[in-house]
Amino acid sequence: MNDLHEALRDDVRMLGGSLGQTIEKHLGKDFLDKVERVRKLAKAGRHGTESDRASLLTELKGLSEDEMLPVARAFTQFLNLANIAEEHHRVRRHQEICDLEAADSYVQLLKKLKGDGLAAEKIVQTLVEMQVDLVLTAHPTEVNRRTLIQKYDSITDCLRGLDRGESSQHRLNELISQIWHTNEIRHVRPTPIDEAKWGFAVIENSLWEAVPAFLKRLDEQTRAILGQGLPLECSPIRFASWMGGDRDGNPNVTATVTEEVLMLSRWMAADLYIRDIDALRAELSMHACNHELRARVGDAAEPYRHLLGEVRDALMCTQSWIKQHLSQQGLDSHCPMLTSEELLEPLLLCHRSLLECGMDIIAEGPLEDIIRRIGCFGTTLVRLDIRQSSDRHAQVFEEISQFYGLGSYTQWTEEGKQAFLLKELQSKRPLIPRDWNPSAEVQEVLDTCKVVATADPAALGSYVISMASHPSDVLSVILLLREMGIKHDIRVVPLFETLDDLDNARNCIDALLSVSWYKQYTHGHQEVMIGYSDSSKDAGQLAAAWGQFKAQEALTEVCQAYNVHLTLFHGRGGTVGRGGGPSHTAILAQPPGSVDRSLRVTEQGEMIRFKFGIPELAIRNLELYTGAVLAATLSPEPSPQHVWRDQMEKMAQTGFNAYRSVVRHDPQFVAYFRAVTPEQELSKLPLGSRPAKRKADGGVESLRAIPWIFAWTQIRLMLPAWLGSDTALETAVRDNELPVLHEMYAQWPFFRSYVDMLEMVLAKSDTRLTEYYESRLVSEELKVLGSSLRHRLTIAVEKVLEIKQCEQLLVGNPVIQQSIDVRNPYIDPLHFLQAELLYRDRNHPDQRLEQALMVTMAGISAGMRNTG
Repeated sequence: MNDLHEALRDDVRMLGGSLGQTIEKHLGKDFLDKVERVRKLAKAGRHGTESDRASLLTELKGLSEDEMLPVARAFTQFLNLANIAEEHHRVRRHQEICDLEAADSYVQLLKKLKGDGLAAEKIVQTLVEMQVDLVLTAHPTEVNRRTLIQKYDSITDCLRGLDRGESSQHRLNELISQIWHTNEIRHVRPTPIDEAKWGFAVIENSLWEAVPAFLKRLDEQTRAILGQGLPLECSPIRFASWMGGDRDGNPNVTATVTEEVLMLSRWMAADLYIRDIDALRAELSMHACNHELRARVGDAAEPYRHLLGEVRDALMCTQSWIKQHLSQQGLDSHCPMLTSEELLEPLLLCHRSLLECGMDIIAEGPLEDIIRRIGCFGTTLVRLDIRQSSDRHAQVFEEISQFYGLGSYTQWTEEGKQAFLLKELQSKRPLIPRDWNPSAEVQEVLDTCKVVATADPAALGSYVISMASHPSDVLSVILLLREMGIKHDIRVVPLFETLDDLDNARNCIDALLSVSWYKQYTHGHQEVMIGYSDSSKDAGQLAAAWGQFKAQEALTEVCQAYNVHLTLFHGRGGTVGRGGGPSHTAILAQPPGSVDRSLRVTEQGEMIRFKFGIPELAIRNLELYTGAVLAATLSPEPSPQHVWRDQMEKMAQTGFNAYRSVVRHDPQFVAYFRAVTPEQELSKLPLGSRPAKRKADGGVESLRAIPWIFAWTQIRLMLPAWLGSDTALETAVRDNELPVLHEMYAQWPFFRSYVDMLEMVLAKSDTRLTEYYESRLVSEELKVLGSSLRHRLTIAVEKVLEIKQCEQLLVGNPVIQQSIDVRNPYIDPLHFLQAELLYRDRNHPDQRLEQALMVTMAGISAGMRNTG
């Protein structure tokens, strides 16, 4: 495939033309000609000579301060429009090509499992028992403002209309004009409440429609292949959220915020169900019903409408209760919030009645959609996770121990901490003293625990402890929640993030489960979170990936030994440097036995919109998740051969040493990083509610994984995804181990997934662009390091090609290659502009330059299809 699909080309050309007309009307023909000249020079610079590239640079350097912002905006918005066209085309392509025959389709998986001799009952039972949580996280890597996202969604609707022959061009031109005249950069950072509402909007605008369609399709395909379907209330996939619950390093997420988000989530769920019930009441006008329904509604002429009216009243009562709670008015004790069971019961009664009265076709309509939504969303929409750092919990016990004159809790041995915590957990007297005045930080932890303790268990997911490394980290949270009055045993989940913590994960969980009190607390189910972002930042991608694999193997073994079911929670980001990549590929690459019916995984920032923002794409991605977890459960890959493990162990150690030698030990690295990337300027881009650093005065080590990845992506060096891998692979090839690598790539899904993800990120890198940033921003002494890093990137490319036995990157994935190729001429001007803006702003700060700089960051992010 040497060219873009013609329909996609037409859409991109049309959207670009409309944007050009809008720009010309606003800023005049001369300015549009300038933008077009930059575009043509950028295209020539990609495929032509050095003189073409020099002409582009001359044109951009000649821009005045007033021209830089509109030029940056023009290319940024074109890339956003190209993304919309591409997403729409993906949907169109799936509709044109029957994806039931695709190798990764759910239908093909069922046929394979059936062919392997698995009984239909076993497959269906596994689907019923599956619990896959997609956790929408508070990591705000979505650059675009919510108001612009809504306009982008409307453009998608216009493109659909044009495909159907409707006259949508005028509306499309109107939307593009609105976008151009809207500031794409937020004036202020979103609050955690804003982030939560953004998450709810994704559900309202896409997933509310997609989920019942997905579940109906799942049921139909299962029934067609296996001869039996799924229960109506069955939903293998559900949604959780960190938005408003993740307080790790984010002082803006308080107990008050968490309580408000819990209430808003229930209010939104009630509101969506009210709309559904209203629409359903309009349809269910029938009078015939079974004896059960008649006994319930008496002599009502329209029994279904009568019963649904009661349901609506209960939902309205729930909304009223929530409004009173949020406004702190006196609560009506006669108006409690509706539970999922209470909402489901009358709907199932209507369903049974319709079936018994021969109205099957009516029962299978909107009524079943609502029942399926309840199976997925309940009455809380999402379950809210709470996340807090282990040192904040330790601080509580430090102040308590000091108050009681017991010494310093943080200085006790781990055995001493465990003994104290277990004794208090089994004590009948309160631990928290009445006349105690804790610090503000400790009071906030206690207030959060109080909110969790008093919340409806159905509204909560897990309590995640970041930087957990010892059993006491888990026991301390349980004790605090018990002290605050919690009545149920919430899942308390240690998050193992650094390489050392991953290596020690087995010992920690082994020690925990060996405590009989704690094992009883788990009720036979242990959840553990695996961190991808910080482990990669800590050790490099190769060593981190192998550390994660080994940790999962070890955790699976230890939980099996204690007869405890393990759920692994994967903290994956959108980028390769944070564990990103195709979800189904990643799941199938996990150690055998580690995915057993249950899985939790984070969906972050812009990836939420790319995967779930359009109902058709959401259905496809939900199917991929379901199929991958089903396959990993019932047909796991065999364990890797010892020779592969030994090879991986050697490469991981080599990669670790090579990565650390640069990031931790090269005295020039920090200075180079801060000079060549916009890392310092990133804090001005109001991406989300969290600060860019865990500590305001911290260095690179305190930088969050998102800005760490973002900064390197902006200059196209993509360092976090490959540094260390270059040396490890080069050493292996030099030591004549290439035949083993060929074998590993062909037969081991974990290694194949790692190499394919490395290939994709290397294809997005561009050393010529990085070199230009250096030429404008880096001192002569630091350029030596830059030259070395760029050379190492070329080595990584060479070794990937040798392992894959290809002559160029992405030969096997022309769609991604074309996507990169078509965007580069539009991203290149933004890179050159950004380097120029950084140079000017660092030497002569100017508010106009800062605004343009932020737009280039957003534009490059749009062009690369990810931030962090």
